[in-house]
Amino acid sequence: MPEQDNDFDLIQRFLAGDEAAFNKIVSKYQQKIYWHARRMVGNHIDADEIVQEVLLVLYKKLASFKFKSSLYTWIYKITSTRSLNLLRQRKVKEFFSFEDSEDHDISGGQDIVATLESKEKIEKLERVLKTLPAKQREVFILRHFDELSYEEISAITGKSVGGLKANYFHAFKKINDLMNNND
Repeated sequence: MPEQDNDFDLIQRFLAGDEAAFNKIVSKYQQKIYWHARRMVGNHIDADEIVQEVLLVLYKKLASFKFKSSLYTWIYKITSTRSLNLLRQRKVKEFFSFEDSEDHDISGGQDIVATLESKEKIEKLERVLKTLPAKQREVFILRHFDELSYEEISAITGKSVGGLKANYFHAFKKINDLMNNND
């Protein structure tokens, strides 16, 4: 998919001192980072924090990028690692204290009933995703929502394609069963 500015050129321009090139990288990937993190951690505040961390890592470490994978793969690996670290921290924190999850804002001007139904489905999916083991959740999100190939996911996670397919299958089955279950 040819773009006006490919990642290699943008990185080279940024490393040569062109800050606008970094802004183009941010524009290109910020939303993808956010939605990947959001699906992994389950809420806006944590996802937004992860986006900021990932962008800071990119800014500081872009010079060390070796072009052994695509920039997209490298960014997703950083985002996945940060998300999994946050989930581990949260697990420890929840062990010592119970915290309610944040309420999500409902934007005005939409049909309230449709918005509430959609919100309920999203919240149910978020609850179901949280019940999955972290690795299954990661594979499911990368494959289903981010539409990555198993080969791309393998490059991000370092896991075998066969193992990823098994994780995805188990995650999909659990999600399907739990989403079709009436609470």
